[in-house]
Amino acid sequence: MVNKIIKIKKRDGRIVPFNKSKITNAIYKAVRVVGRKNGKLSRRLCDQAVAVLNERFTEKDIPMVEEIQDIVEEVLIKAGESQTAKAYILYRQKRKEIREAKYFLLAQDIKTTLSENALKVLEARYLRKDANGKVQETPQKMFQRVASNIAAAEKIYNPKISDDALFMIEEKFYRMMASLEFLPNSPTLMNAGGALQQLSACFVLPVEDDMASIFEAVKNTALIHQTGGGTGFNFSRLRPKGSPVKSTQGIASGPISFMTVFDAATNVVKQGGKRRGANMGILRIDHPDILDFIVCKDKEGMLPNFNISVAVSDKFMEALENNGKYDLINPKNNQSVGKLDATEVFDLITKHAWNNGEPGIIFIDNINRDNPTPKFGPIESTNPCAEQPLLPFESCNLGSINLTKVIIKKANSRKINWNKLKRIIHDAVHFLDNVIDMNHYPLPAIEIMTKGNRKIGLGLMGFADMLIKLSIPYDSDRALRIAEEIMGFIQKEAKEASAAIAVKRGLFPNFRDSVYDVSGTMNTVKVRNATVTTIAPTGTIAVIAGCSSGIEPHFALAYTRISYIAQNDNNGADKGVELVEVNPLFEEIAKKRGFYDSNLMKEVAEKGSVQDIKGIPVDVKRIFVTSLDIAPEWHIKIQAAFQKYVDNAVSKTINFPFSAAVEDVKKSYLLAYKSGCKGVTIYRNESRKQQVLNIGKKYKEGENKNPEKPDSKKPVNEASQEIIPEKIIDPELKNPEPYMPDLPPGSCPTCTI
Repeated sequence: MVNKIIKIKKRDGRIVPFNKSKITNAIYKAVRVVGRKNGKLSRRLCDQAVAVLNERFTEKDIPMVEEIQDIVEEVLIKAGESQTAKAYILYRQKRKEIREAKYFLLAQDIKTTLSENALKVLEARYLRKDANGKVQETPQKMFQRVASNIAAAEKIYNPKISDDALFMIEEKFYRMMASLEFLPNSPTLMNAGGALQQLSACFVLPVEDDMASIFEAVKNTALIHQTGGGTGFNFSRLRPKGSPVKSTQGIASGPISFMTVFDAATNVVKQGGKRRGANMGILRIDHPDILDFIVCKDKEGMLPNFNISVAVSDKFMEALENNGKYDLINPKNNQSVGKLDATEVFDLITKHAWNNGEPGIIFIDNINRDNPTPKFGPIESTNPCAEQPLLPFESCNLGSINLTKVIIKKANSRKINWNKLKRIIHDAVHFLDNVIDMNHYPLPAIEIMTKGNRKIGLGLMGFADMLIKLSIPYDSDRALRIAEEIMGFIQKEAKEASAAIAVKRGLFPNFRDSVYDVSGTMNTVKVRNATVTTIAPTGTIAVIAGCSSGIEPHFALAYTRISYIAQNDNNGADKGVELVEVNPLFEEIAKKRGFYDSNLMKEVAEKGSVQDIKGIPVDVKRIFVTSLDIAPEWHIKIQAAFQKYVDNAVSKTINFPFSAAVEDVKKSYLLAYKSGCKGVTIYRNESRKQQVLNIGKKYKEGENKNPEKPDSKKPVNEASQEIIPEKIIDPELKNPEPYMPDLPPGSCPTCTI
């Protein structure tokens, strides 16, 4: 009998070739249970089951294993083989019960403590629902679903792996997620083990200078957003506005006009109703339309589904340093079409970034100095929050370690448990490498590039919480040392984990064309993954984990987070769910030190910062600094400290108060470049009517009327001149560095992935 079914979807999410003999064998086992050994009967019943499959599914359909098993049961009963059908059903049920019993014991062993806000986010976006929108999955079941799905990649490399051995890997993955030690990016939590099975967060698509390529990219963008991914584009290949178009005898409309097409498509596709689509739009500093690009988001609401960044080159930075001019290059023929004054262009960028946070800056040459596969071309773009530079048609899956889970108490102090951190790193690299194989890619070209380089992005979250637990101010030299120590350790162990996997599974396929392949020397690093580390913003997964986001300081000690869930209100806009966040560490210290009372907490919730609140000890104020209290140079220093040991890039927002001046922004951009950062995003608090994080009080006291000049009334932290009690603070911090507590919040303004 000719079978139309080519592939099936396994219970663990893998798509495998259809194998008719497995149905025959399953029926034969059931026949034997009832005391018969009839191969012919088994084959005949199998043929009947395949006939039903052919009726109900087309060649393009991919039936689930459960659907095939249901059909087998139906065929057995119709054929009068009721005893055989019963044996078949009991076998299926027994296997299910064994599996559920194992996970029941695991769930009893691991007490997952989730906050009220974590449960809200999980119910809104992650947990499975029925056709009526009723939640059908617990958080533990979600972790079980993901762990089972990702562990199934083991079968690709070892088809004969035993159920017990497979479950050990499954259990390992489950434990680190359910204990909130590590969480993968949102698409993996949402889609693993489901119909979509698209697990990556980050994609970059090429946009060439012809209509077919542009609208092919629009279509591909919609497909990616539909599955929960974010996309990045570099529009620098498009000819500038006003250029002649020979084929139509018309003139080109330029990159920005086509960005509106991508934006409109993104607005239509709401990522399965779970979150908004997100894009990164990049244009080179030497593109003739660069001035229009810099101001294209000047009005709030323009290109709402885009973050935009200018790709700044070393040549431009040299011209800026020398107060000179630089060439504008027509991408159609690579010829110079004029010059611009570097200082004037830089002033325009900083003025508009001051105005509403955009454009950001990408230091494109810094990025390409770390391109692991330069023979495949230069990196031109990043994902929406800029932490993941990628080649055209490349994707990457991310995951983050929760640093609060590696702090242990020893006597009267807290320390980092390096052995535990090492174990989590190795398990997380194993998990993320498996994701590459379990992923269902939206396009064949993306699958080829992704599996060719096998990039992963292991990062972290909870850094600010960790510093508080260790009694270390965020804006201190000690924090910089901890940042380098932590990230250096993660980088080293992640590379070793990748090398260990390579021994068993092989190097990434494009290894020979990579920077790792240094023949004839001892410097060859034989790894499974072209990159291993990235620091993402961890917007919602940090809420689930109950820790601070990425490497950001706390936005405030109490604030409101607006979490968009892409459910339209009556006017067609995204509905924002308000989540009130209160820092539990501050509340704990306040009660322990005896200065907690309801009126004080209301004042904290109103102001966000504690620096000018009476009744709070000086040493506590020093530790509980927020984004509103940290000078921009310290934001940059922390980002640069992490970037030293990150393969890809770092998502970090340099926060400014409403009263900051344009000159402050300029200084930050220049410091970021000199410090080796790969990009920089700034945001001045309250510069947009809508922002993701909000404190109760509009923090506009001392409003700076002249944005060109720094505000002379910036508050000075007098506490920085006092000795901090040794019993609370790390001994190395008896004399903390002076700091200026006037710079606020952070979170990629439009990226809540």
